[in-house]
Amino acid sequence: MLPMPSEGTILGGHLVVIGLSHWSVPGEVRERFWIGESRLFPALATLSGSPGIEEVVILATCNRTEFILWASDPSVATGGVRAYLEREHGLTQSDWEHFYRLEAAAAVEHVFRVAARLASMVVGEPEITGQVKTAWARAQQAEATGRFLDAVFQKALSVSKRVRNETAIGASAVSVPYAAVELARQIFGSLDQSKVLVLGAGKMSELSARYLLKKGARAVWVANRTFENAQQLADKLGGIAIRFEDRWQHLAEADIVISSTGCPHVLIGREDAERIHRQRHGRPVFLIDIAVPRDIDPAVREVPGVFLYDIDDLERVVARNLDERRAAAEDAALLVTREVRAFLPRLEAERVVPTLVALRRRLEEIHQKELKRYRAELGSLSETEEQAIEKFASRLLGRIATQLAGELKQAPGEPEQEQLTAAVRRLFGLRVGPRGEQNVVASVQRAALAGGD
Repeated sequence: MLPMPSEGTILGGHLVVIGLSHWSVPGEVRERFWIGESRLFPALATLSGSPGIEEVVILATCNRTEFILWASDPSVATGGVRAYLEREHGLTQSDWEHFYRLEAAAAVEHVFRVAARLASMVVGEPEITGQVKTAWARAQQAEATGRFLDAVFQKALSVSKRVRNETAIGASAVSVPYAAVELARQIFGSLDQSKVLVLGAGKMSELSARYLLKKGARAVWVANRTFENAQQLADKLGGIAIRFEDRWQHLAEADIVISSTGCPHVLIGREDAERIHRQRHGRPVFLIDIAVPRDIDPAVREVPGVFLYDIDDLERVVARNLDERRAAAEDAALLVTREVRAFLPRLEAERVVPTLVALRRRLEEIHQKELKRYRAELGSLSETEEQAIEKFASRLLGRIATQLAGELKQAPGEPEQEQLTAAVRRLFGLRVGPRGEQNVVASVQRAALAGGD
């Protein structure tokens, strides 16, 4: 199970994560609550207008669906998410028991861990960081985020970048197809302009070919006993389908051969490899046999210039790399924990900023109202007298505002701060809406909250 983040609170507002993932439920449950692109914006609009929810981001991937909220009331906000799921996805009580809810510091640490690739099914897989960034961007498009979630996600992605640059969490391949590609790069150096022949149209072959194309391969041929299946895979890869019986003429041209046919007998023997080697005039060829039973005779390894790796070889590479990645994940987790501890006080202190903005507005209203009444009582004043009165009033109210701001920002996270903030709002009759003060808080303040990264 995913280790639970540390306890903590953020007074005056709460980060809340409600969701389910591969850690908590099987795929058939997750897919019922997956929120695709067509449902995303209506969901954001519905939830951002729900009681208790000030800001919302929805992260929906094949492995997780999470509602990341800035909530004025976590219980009410949770009820809003549950009501949405009941209405739109048929949520039942037994379904709801699969969902986890994290609050405050635990929620911050969870978001950071997800963005940093520490909470993935395969620790260190790179796709999740892009998915987090896209989820945040979609929420911004829907105007469902504000200063707090923007700060959380900005910082989470900054931490993810540090993890990527300062640890080896993503440096080694931990899937069989990707391990095959990494071995090919070791043999050829660059895969640019390399030609690939795929024998068989299974999922492992497809993934391997996709990784090779991503790393620079320029041509893919696909051969399968059922030509229609070869055509379908070739179309997906932007390659060319060939008849299975025509594979030999392409074997000599291919730099990399991926074989996964499920054929009951060997397709490429030692004599075949020797013939291919002669036709290639000494240029190396890399054979990837991920079939069970094997498609390629192990004796092929004895032919100079022919490099063969089968499923056992690749799984040994993956196992070794997993050990290395687990060690790197420990370093990454320590880095994330340090960043969370440094970020929480800033987030807690900034919770009072909307109150301070509203307070300064109210004091300015009082300032202008009292000046107007004072002028009416005194009659006409000289320019010097006007300036003196204006200066005195501005200094007096400025001193009051500065004193109150200093008190409100003291001891972030302590109960006294929350109590004083509530008292100031009540005494001055301040109304601070969910996102009502965003426009008056400069973007540079949001960057400062996120640590300036």
